[in-house]
This record gives sequence, structure tokens and C-alpha cells, in this order.
Amino acid sequence: MDVFSHGLWAGAVGRGINRFGGRKLSAWRVAAWGVFPDVIAFAPGFVWFFWSIVFGAMTVADLPRPDDVEPAARDTLLIFRVTSMLYNTSHSLVLFFLVSVIVVTLLRRVPWEMGGWLLHILMDIPTHSYRFYPTPFLWPLSEWKFDGFSWGTPWFIIANYSALAIAYFLLWKTKKKV
Repeated sequence: MDVFSHGLWAGAVGRGINRFGGRKLSAWRVAAWGVFPDVIAFAPGFVWFFWSIVFGAMTVADLPRPDDVEPAARDTLLIFRVTSMLYNTSHSLVLFFLVSVIVVTLLRRVPWEMGGWLLHILMDIPTHSYRFYPTPFLWPLSEWKFDGFSWGTPWFIIANYSALAIAYFLLWKTKKKV
């Protein structure tokens, strides 16, 4: 799923929990955790591309297309190997639960906002195909990945953003008067 959708869905879940659940969460923090896996994985690549364009090492026309990056060609440049390693790390349920246990142990409380990260991984599993960054949710225990459908298909983009619009409309309509 695209990074904006992750943030919007996580924010909607955070607001929904605040509205209908028994817990107070920072919807902004839930949304930040919702985009965290993609920001961690792809920010170095975007910085590298931007740097390369600004300083003349490449032009916008030289930017690789998604088919050139994943899955077969991702090991051609160091930046693609770094991105792949960061993607595996940030999209792993195994590492999410390990980090959660460590954080809970250190803070002596459950930072529920981190649930945005979990939501991100769970949403990516069915919305990524083998053709473009399939979600390595069992990494490092297993390399197996689910071959879902592409979140970039027009029908899914329309359905996803329509559902987001409905979710935010319902949250707005059910807002408590203060």
C-alpha cells in the first residue's frame, strides 16, 4: 500500500480508538508509526536519488522504473541492497514483536501508538505482489512471502481512497460535541 494510505488508515484507527474505545491515543503518533516502515526503508534511496540529481550524477530520466528495482535488479546498486535490507527489517512481524517486547520492558508500559507499525505490515501483506516488494513478514525466520495483488492497480486505489473518505466522514459525523 502507498505510504500516504498507511498514514491515513493508521490515523483513522487511532481516532476511532479514541472515539469508540476506552483508551486515549495520539492519532498523530499512530499515523507516524503507520508510515514508519516505508520511511525507514525508502528514505535513504530517495535521499541518494535527490543527491545524485542535484549534483549531476544522474537526471530524472535516469531514475529506475519499479520493474528495474524489484525483484530481480534490486541487488545491482548498493542503495538497492540497503533499501532491501531496511525493507525486510521494517516489514517483519517477527522484528515488530521483538522491538515491542523491548520497548515495553524499557518503558514499563505498552505504547499502543506503535500499533500503526503493526497495521502497516498487516495491510502490506495482501497488497504487495512478488513483482514489487512482497512483504517479508516472517523475516528473518523465513524468506516466504505472500503473493498478493498490487496496491497500484486502479481499482484498488479507487476502493482504498473511497474507503478512507468514508472512514474519515464517519469519524467526522460521530465527533462528540465538547
